[in-house]
Amino acid sequence: MGPFAHLIEKETPSILVVDDVRSNLELMEAVFLKEGFRVHTALGASDAIDLFGNTSVDLAVLDVMMPGIDGFELCSRLKEKSGRRFFPVILLTALSDRKSKIKGIESGADDFISKPFDTLELVLKIRSLLKLKSLQEELDHSENIILTLAVAMEAKDPYTKGHSTRVSALATDFVSFLSFPDKDIGEMKKAGILHDIGKICLSESLLRKPGPLSDEEIVMIKTHPQLGEELCLPLVSMKRILPAVRHHHERWDGKGFPDGLARQEIPVMARILAIIDTFDAMVSVRPYRDRRSVRVALETMKSERYNGQWDAELLGYFLEMMTPKTEKEVICFG
Repeated sequence: MGPFAHLIEKETPSILVVDDVRSNLELMEAVFLKEGFRVHTALGASDAIDLFGNTSVDLAVLDVMMPGIDGFELCSRLKEKSGRRFFPVILLTALSDRKSKIKGIESGADDFISKPFDTLELVLKIRSLLKLKSLQEELDHSENIILTLAVAMEAKDPYTKGHSTRVSALATDFVSFLSFPDKDIGEMKKAGILHDIGKICLSESLLRKPGPLSDEEIVMIKTHPQLGEELCLPLVSMKRILPAVRHHHERWDGKGFPDGLARQEIPVMARILAIIDTFDAMVSVRPYRDRRSVRVALETMKSERYNGQWDAELLGYFLEMMTPKTEKEVICFG
């Protein structure tokens, strides 16, 4: 065995095959080994759950008709253990009725193969799902890189350090307070982290300049929403947050940037970010002023509620969420 054999083995897809009939396991193991896969076999659901917890597996092929924990229930459990990671599962079943198919879909199965199965069809479906898994992992990796870049960008500047993380956390709390669906809450979390990512394209001297900016510098700063949108554009997983990144500096009265949108033309996630972004800026130290207290910031925003900067209704809900909190109860800003 050569010195790089362990690397090759790691890149070879690993399949978990579960059946309560040993001869079926041996047949499928022989088929998959011949196709170049690594194979783990389990004689029933309990063995499969133990193996899944201790072994790296890329995909599972489960027999539906097993005593005790059947294939439907096992599929649900493996999906739950996988968390957010995409883990493909194929169910092998002699059941072809509509009710069984629906039960399989509800359990999270990604595909079905009827018994007796066609070997070529099964292998093709496995390869297709493994390719989908690989693409998903590449997207996740790219997303993690850009999220890390956003945090790293701020770490260089003592005045904005932690700004996006705080905006993300408070925006997430706010949409939870508004009873948004879980999917939207997750998108809001990402949008908060990435709303200022476009600033990574601007010079540090410009971003950290104390005192007033020139007209030319203000124009440069105002390009960061479009730059942020362009950075995130190639990632399919970022598609739903692009409007929030681009439009978080629009104003309710239409006097914002980059597109001068007004009122309901502004995406709701961007309207939320505009409120949270301003609040965090007010309670953080800046080169040109000290931080304001949370109480003063909220009072200022309340007094300016109808001045045209924000969605007054949304700001009202934000003030409602924040007012019961004392400064000690609020996240430490700045």
